[in-house]
Amino acid sequence: MKHDSQYLESVLHHDIPLTRDMGLKVLDWHEQQLRLHLPLEANVNHKSTMFGGSLYCGAVLAGWGWLHLRLKEEGIDDGHIVIQEGQISYPLPVTGDAIAICPAPSATVWKKFLAMYQRYGRARLTLQTRIVNAGSDEEAVTFSGQYVLHR
Repeated sequence: MKHDSQYLESVLHHDIPLTRDMGLKVLDWHEQQLRLHLPLEANVNHKSTMFGGSLYCGAVLAGWGWLHLRLKEEGIDDGHIVIQEGQISYPLPVTGDAIAICPAPSATVWKKFLAMYQRYGRARLTLQTRIVNAGSDEEAVTFSGQYVLHR
């Protein structure tokens, strides 16, 4: 939904100012999949490709944003999301603008996460993000992040 995308972008730009300098935009939140846009120009390195640190940030933020919006849909607003651990792979260079994509985990994993949070006030969720060159479906970056939600 467009409203959710605008809401998340304003949260990211306000709470994580680096996202403004990166030129990060929330493209869409549709069927529990989040897509973010990172422009090459603001994130370019000395090889005229996208800086690995920007790609890492984009991947982390796609997962963080996914969890933020999904919790909002569930009516959960009493927690804090942090990234606890992340593993990234860069199989291809990003030679233009990038799209970071975070799909939903399985329904079983999500239900277990919610039950843990409701019971203990703390839960961990692993989310998978991929980054593609804009206009391509080929994965340039894969990321697995473990996020923690705590009261």
